[in-house]
Order: sequence, then C-alpha cells, then structure tokens
Amino acid sequence: MSKGQPHILVFPFPAQGHLLPLLDLTHQLSLRNLTITILVTPKNLSSLNQLLSLHPNNIQTLILPFPPHPNLPPGVENARDVGNHGHIPIINALSNLQEHIIQWFHSHPNPPIAIVSDFFLGWTLRLAHRINIPRISFFSSGAFSCSLLQYCWNNLNDVRGLPVVCFEDFPNSPSFKEQHLPTIFRRYVMGGNDPELQMVKDGMIANIESWGGIFNSFDELDGQYFDYLRTTIGLRRVYGVGPLSLIGVSESSKRVDPNIDSGSGSEILGWLDGCSDGSVLYVCFGSQKVLSRKQMEALASGLEQSKTKFVWVVKTGTDQEVENGYGVVPDGFEEKVAGRGLVVKKWAPQVQILNHRAVSGFLSHCGWNSTLEGIVAGVLILAWPMEAEQFVNVRLLVEDLGMAVKVCEGGDGVPDSAELGKVIAETMSLDAPQRLKVKEVRDKAFAAVNEGGSSCTGLDQLVRELHQLKNYNKQ
Repeated sequence: MSKGQPHILVFPFPAQGHLLPLLDLTHQLSLRNLTITILVTPKNLSSLNQLLSLHPNNIQTLILPFPPHPNLPPGVENARDVGNHGHIPIINALSNLQEHIIQWFHSHPNPPIAIVSDFFLGWTLRLAHRINIPRISFFSSGAFSCSLLQYCWNNLNDVRGLPVVCFEDFPNSPSFKEQHLPTIFRRYVMGGNDPELQMVKDGMIANIESWGGIFNSFDELDGQYFDYLRTTIGLRRVYGVGPLSLIGVSESSKRVDPNIDSGSGSEILGWLDGCSDGSVLYVCFGSQKVLSRKQMEALASGLEQSKTKFVWVVKTGTDQEVENGYGVVPDGFEEKVAGRGLVVKKWAPQVQILNHRAVSGFLSHCGWNSTLEGIVAGVLILAWPMEAEQFVNVRLLVEDLGMAVKVCEGGDGVPDSAELGKVIAETMSLDAPQRLKVKEVRDKAFAAVNEGGSSCTGLDQLVRELHQLKNYNKQ
C-alpha cells in the first residue's frame, strides 16, 4: 500500500442489500486516490472478486473468521442464509471482532485514518474511539427511514405503545401505524431487556454521533431529509452519493452474485426479447421474503386475472416451509398462464430485467435497493411493503412523490385477487398518471451522479474531507 494515500478501513454488513452498495462506494473511493482495506469474513470474500480485480494495487482485504453465535447455524456468515431475523445475532457476533481489529490496526505499517462501516455496525464507533480515528456511518437505506428511526430511538418513551405515531415536525408530517415502524425498532420495543437488542439500539444511536453519514440516495429523492438529519437530528456531516449502482463496481446491468447459479438469466432475457415494449410486469420480493400459501394463491390469481404479461421470481423456502405451502406456486398455475407468464424459481438478474425494453412495471416489497433499481430503470412500482423500513419507503414513493401505487401491505397481508388483477391491468397501461413522475425522478437520478450533480458533488466533498483527516483528533 502507498503511504502517500490516505488509508480507509471499510466494514460492510454481510447482507446483499447492505454489502453491494458499500462495495460500489468503495470502488469510487479507490478511483479517487484512497487506499482501502475491506474487512470481510471468509464466506463473503467471493463477493469482492470483481472489485479486487479492478483495483489490485490499492484495495486489500482483512479476512477475519466469523465469530460463532448460539442463534446462528454453524457456517452462516450472510443474512441471505437466515433472513431478516438473523440480523441481530449477526450484528452481535461481528462485534466480537473488535479486539482482532485493534490488534491489526496497531501492527499495520500504515494504519487507516478512518473507518467507514455499515449503519448496522454502530458499535464500531467505540472501536474508532479506542484507536482514535473517526467513524463514518454508511446507510444503505434512505435518509427518510434513517430520520424516522433516529426519532424513534431518541423519543422511545413517547413512541412506545402508541397505535399510530405522528411525526409532526417532519416534512409533510407523516404518520405510521405502530406495526409499520421499522422492524428493528419494533423488535427492541418488544424485547428491550435483551442485552443483544440493547446493543443494537446503542449502535443505532451511535450512527448519529459518528463523524458523518453517507447515504445511497440523492437530493432530488431525499434532500429534505438530508436537511432534517443535519438541522434537527444532529448528524454533523451528511453526504448523499447515490444511486451508487449507477457508478458502481461495473455496469449495474452486468452485476451478478458469484455465489448463485445464473443459468436462468439468459432464459428470462430471451423470453423478454419476444415481448412487446412496456408489456411486462416484473414481480419479486427480494432475496429473503418467502410468501405464505394464501399469499401465493392470491398473487397467482391476481396475475392470472390481470391478463398482463409477467415474470414472477419465486423465493422458495426450506423443506419445512415448502411442506407448509410457503413459496409454493399453486398447482396448474404455470399451465394456465403459459406463454403469458414466466415463473422463475432460481436467481434472476433483476437489474437487467428491469432495464429490458419489455418491462414497464415492478411489483416489489420496496426494499431500498429494489426501490433505487426500479427508479433507475424508469419502471412504475407496485408496492407491497412487508417489513424493515419498507413502509417508510412506500410512503415516500406513493404519497410524497406520486410515482408508485400501493397494492397490499404487511408481511402477512393477503391481497384481494380481483382488485389486485384490476390494479395491475390499470397501472400497466402506458398512460398511467404515475409514469410521468417516474420518468422525472429517473432523469434526476442520472443527473445527480453526473458531473455537477448533487451526488457527484457530495462524493467529491466526502473524498476531500477524507484526504484532510490525517491530523484528526476525536476531541
């Protein structure tokens, strides 16, 4: 490593929605004359292959063994293997790497001058204080959900137990049912005496106490909440640098997960090639959510009744879940929709599908990465929020921006099939009113990352300040 370049330690959280955008940011930091070390556990190392091949001289790895945890199956190192319920034990397990990191830091000939770590790893602020370098939070989610979550942590006693929480001093004064607040906060409220949940809460509060925060978002989408974080929440430095997929490790349409068989990709794209422009709805609920039997039946019936062409990526469950009907496509459905619908039970190249000329709609859970990918592709989003911060994202898309349509809600929600079919048919018409707003926001996303755009400017400002950190003192 060059001693002339500032050295930054990057610590991703091992879930695809967190990991990939931070790697995209790391790519940009490396291009801007920074030396990087990425902390990773062995089974997640392959996710770095493309990035490491692009930057063999100034990106290195710190590979540390994944600490065991009683609530994680042996060998699990990534949230995709356990779902969202695995986040809290993974966060706590990774905190046990602190002494190893400190030992590495003190033995390094050119130790890092800052640490950039995922917002699920707020405990790294204590680590940064121990080695006297600044810690910068990386938010793979939007500034709206971050603002709301921090408000909840800061006003825990006022929020706890309310059936509806009103955020009156927020832009547009949103309100949310208790069950629609971010899952990680709700889990704390239900079991706050658990020391592992307490550690998660402390880490979330530490995000705002950190030197700064980097967001995979852009001013035209989230700018009012960037301002809210600075002026009301108290995050001292806020950098909007997204959508990072547009400036990422490779052209986002070519990104694949190296751990998953991609053989189904060419089949899907070939099928889409035979469809007319804007005629296809893409249906996918992320890498972790498995639908129940009733949800599968209702969704299948709605797709059938819509008479719309579709690609439905089905997340299959464990053997026990399949036995209980989770992730099981209803008998005879594929035969009924043959030629009009394609059911995919493997990994699918989501970004390539969304950007295909035949696709103009996206039925999604509205996780932040999927939301940004839908925006960048310019497709109309049909929203079915289920958990995490998805209800907050949907509020932004549907009510604040008017660029999406909500079709169902809740992890256990079951849509009315006839109504779902009707909404799909109506929104897939190319004159749906939301489509003008979709195009407007898409154009603003591209403008943000281009030279002179808000995200390009934010990234340049971040890099300038990182280069100035050599004389940092945490006081």
